[in-house]
Amino acid sequence: MRRTSPATLIVSAVLGIAAGFVIDQVLTGAGRATFTPSVMLPVLFVLLAVSVIALALPIRRATRGQAPRVDPFRAVRVAMLAKASSIVGALVGGVGVGLLLFLLTRPVPPSVGSTGAVVAAIVGAVVLVAAGVIAEQLCTIRKDDDDDQPGPPEPDATPSHH
Repeated sequence: MRRTSPATLIVSAVLGIAAGFVIDQVLTGAGRATFTPSVMLPVLFVLLAVSVIALALPIRRATRGQAPRVDPFRAVRVAMLAKASSIVGALVGGVGVGLLLFLLTRPVPPSVGSTGAVVAAIVGAVVLVAAGVIAEQLCTIRKDDDDDQPGPPEPDATPSHH
């Protein structure tokens, strides 16, 4: 499994920015109120970030020989959760930035409550991205001395036609 690339996070954030801006544009065009995220969203993101780090720490200890062996499937699941958390955080953070851009570009000044909720959601999403990237780093295995040497050739999985 490869680590989450910065390009993936940037693309997710840019798509989120576009989606957030368009969502508010469509809502106000239809005469409805702009979208304001719940104040519980950043709290949820921070709790998820803490959980992802907490799940990755035992794997880090096990890969460093400081704790008992960890089930490899559990390690993969935690690494995938970390990867998903960083991508979702980038996407939702981008949506928040798009909402904020829409609010700030309107001729009518936005209310402090809606702006505050959007900024809090962006901060929570950034915390989730950071936690996902850190947890992904914690789940990596140290390179062995023999990793530089090529292993035996893989057996051909295709059936022979002899």
